[in-house]
Amino acid sequence: MSTSDDVRRLAEQLMAELSPQQQQAFLGVIGADRSMAFVENVLRNPEPVIGDAPTHIRGFRVRLDLVGAKPPVWRRLELPGDLTLDRLHVVIQAAMGWLDGHLHRFRTGSDPRSPYFVTPFDVEEGEDGVLEDGVRLDQVLTGTGDRLWYQYDFGDDWDHVLAVEAVLDEPPTEVRCTGGRMACPPEDCGGIWGYTELAAWVRGGCDPGSVPAPFEDAGHARDWLPLDWHPDRFDVEEANTALAAAVAAPLRVAGELAALREQLERSGNGALTQVLARSAAHAGFEVSEADAARLIEPYLVLLDVIGDGVRLTSAGYLPPALVEQLAERTGVTGWWIGKANREDLTWPVAQLRDNARALGLVSVRKGRLAPTALARRCRDQPLALWRQILSRLPVGRTEFDRQAGWLALAVAGSGMPAEEWKSEIRNLLVGLGWRAKGSPTLGTAAVVSPTLDVLELLSGKTRRGRLIGMDPAVAATARSVIGPDL
Repeated sequence: MSTSDDVRRLAEQLMAELSPQQQQAFLGVIGADRSMAFVENVLRNPEPVIGDAPTHIRGFRVRLDLVGAKPPVWRRLELPGDLTLDRLHVVIQAAMGWLDGHLHRFRTGSDPRSPYFVTPFDVEEGEDGVLEDGVRLDQVLTGTGDRLWYQYDFGDDWDHVLAVEAVLDEPPTEVRCTGGRMACPPEDCGGIWGYTELAAWVRGGCDPGSVPAPFEDAGHARDWLPLDWHPDRFDVEEANTALAAAVAAPLRVAGELAALREQLERSGNGALTQVLARSAAHAGFEVSEADAARLIEPYLVLLDVIGDGVRLTSAGYLPPALVEQLAERTGVTGWWIGKANREDLTWPVAQLRDNARALGLVSVRKGRLAPTALARRCRDQPLALWRQILSRLPVGRTEFDRQAGWLALAVAGSGMPAEEWKSEIRNLLVGLGWRAKGSPTLGTAAVVSPTLDVLELLSGKTRRGRLIGMDPAVAATARSVIGPDL
């Protein structure tokens, strides 16, 4: 061991035995003696050693394991050697099933103090080191048995190890997953210990009498878990679909949405990038005249009911007879509890009118609700009215409404089931820094967006009340708004 290594070991041992106050006093004395630079240099983690990039690109078959998981959670991947570590991060996220909402780090050893590669976030925080985006996989792994460690979420501390099983003479034409076992743990579940308790509870049938902390009851836990999540489930085709979307070329999207993607990526959060990649994977559906008529049916019913215009009540509401007619013809009556004859007590009808006004289909003047000139001109042309709706999305003027609106469009365009929209939008809003007033986080109940209201109406909410599944025409509608590549 070198003199520098000896000094480092002794300095670390000494600092570990001192209280925080003693550590501060010690460093103050060292600094006064003009030796601080020496101490800092000794205590600084060494930079990782990397080799030269090979002239011939080979491939690797690797096994990726989640450290500490029992039964093992793992994926087998085939990777090109020229894959840079920042792209390997994207691959790991997609193959495992993480949401890329936290910071990450690649290390060359199992010890958390091992040499590591820095990320753009580390550089913004003032760190120096070897940037991960300038290092290829074949510069840190060369032969069978070589390993690379990957840490995700410094709070829950998900540690992974990537081990080379075979070196391939030729690189694979695409990144692919050839095997694996077990589902990815849910995000923010308390690390490996929280995951172990949660997995045991689900395997045991979600017993209401033994709900793991911090959930209030079984319903709370099931609502929090990803839809249909089971710890023993893994589908290699789903993993490869996620990989294909994740490694696709960056998409051109609308300016405001691109700015949100960039803001999240700067903080190490690639969740929106993944959502947009899934949107590209679902592209190709063309909305027909029949599709448009089905999607905008509630708005067509509203226009038919009000005709050339109706006078509102003195309180500014639709007359009760028209509310009843709207509720009946749009399907609200089939699931709504109550008479559905007062607009102020029948929010689906009130929401429909508010939406139509925000989308430029109706207007209120001198106490009279009437179709706009465009709506009168196109009421028999569903596709034209559908395009009018596209031109007004996202709806809203406040910063929250705009951001939540763009995120709603991105999530709906990704083909995600409607019952998962609010949860995904919430995660993205939290990543952008939004919090509920007086709360450290943001609940799904706070995800209130006029754009989301429009998407839900297009999905048939007036007919069913509670939405499930994915409507390809609604997803295509959202993609038509968010970007030219989609």
